[in-house]
Amino acid sequence: MTDNNNVLPSGNTSASAHRQTATSFNKTFGLKDFDQSFPDHSLGIETIVARLREIRLQSLEIRQRRNLPPKLPSRKTLSAIIEGLSAALFPNRLGLPDLNDEGIDSYVGHTLDTTLRELNKQIRRELQFISRDNGYNANLHQQAETITRAFASQLPSVRSLLDTDIQAAYEGDPAAGSIDEVLVCYPGIAAMIHHRIAHILYRLGVPLLARMVAEIAHSATGIDIHPGARIGEGFFIDHGTGVVIGETAIIGRHVRLYQAVTLGAKRFPKRADGSLVKGNERHPIVEDHVVIYAGATILGRITIGRGSTIGGNVWLTESVPPDSVITQHRMQHET
Repeated sequence: MTDNNNVLPSGNTSASAHRQTATSFNKTFGLKDFDQSFPDHSLGIETIVARLREIRLQSLEIRQRRNLPPKLPSRKTLSAIIEGLSAALFPNRLGLPDLNDEGIDSYVGHTLDTTLRELNKQIRRELQFISRDNGYNANLHQQAETITRAFASQLPSVRSLLDTDIQAAYEGDPAAGSIDEVLVCYPGIAAMIHHRIAHILYRLGVPLLARMVAEIAHSATGIDIHPGARIGEGFFIDHGTGVVIGETAIIGRHVRLYQAVTLGAKRFPKRADGSLVKGNERHPIVEDHVVIYAGATILGRITIGRGSTIGGNVWLTESVPPDSVITQHRMQHET
C-alpha cells in the first residue's frame, strides 16, 4: 500500500482524523481504501474542508445562526419511522413475515412503541429548530410529547382511510389482481400512506417533518403531494408518475387521478417588497366522484363540480359545474 504521506502530510491530527473517517466510510459502503484509489496524487482535502467550513459559516451568519447551527430532523430516521408505522398499520403485509394471530398484537405494540419514541425525538428537533433552542427545554419536550400522543391517537383513523384508498384502487383498476397486490405494489398507495401520515403532522404543527415525509414519498414514487392538501376517502392515483397536488388543494371523496395530473396554483401574489404571499388558498377544489385523466393541468382556486370528468391534457383555469365532461376538443371549440 502506498504511504499515506502521498495523500496528506504526516503528523497532522486533522489529516489523521480525515483518514480514519475515510477508512470507516469506505468500509461501510464497500469502497476501496482512499490510498489505493489515489496512490500518487494529493487531493488537497484540507484546503477543501477549510473552504467548505468558510462557506458553511457564512451561510449560518446570513441566517443568524452562527452560534446556533440547526439540528434538523433526520430524513434517514424519518424513512425508518414511516417504515415502522406502515408495518404497524399493515403488519401482515408490510410487517414481519410469518406473523401469527397470537403474536401480531405484540409485534404491533412493540413496533409502535419503538417508532413513536423515535418520532417524538424528531418532533422535538423541529420544535428546537423553530425556537432556536438546541439545549434542554422542558416546555418543548412536553409539547413534543403532546404532539406525539395526538398523532398516535389518529393512527386507527389513518388505517381506516387507507383501507378506502386501497379498495378504490382495486375497484378502479382492471389490472389489479387483489387487494394485497394493490397494497404492496401500487405507487399511488405508497404515496397515500405517506400523505395520510404527513397530513396529520402538518395539522399538528410540525410542517417541516410533514414536508420531509412527503418528499420521501415524492422521491420514491414520483408523486408530489404537499402535506397540507386535504384529501377525502377512497382516493386513487393510477400509475402516478408526475402527479402534483398543491398545499391548499381540497379533494373530495372517491376521486381518481391519472399520471401527470397537476392541481396547481395559477399565479403567486407578491407583497410590496416583492416577496411571495404564502399560505393563501391558491389550489383547486375537486368535489366528490371526479375523474381527471392523464396530463390534465388544473390551476387556481377553482372548483371541479361533483361527478365531473376532465379529459387528458386539458388545461383548465375556470370552475366547471357538477357532471361536466371537459375534453380538449370541447375546450378548443369553446375558445
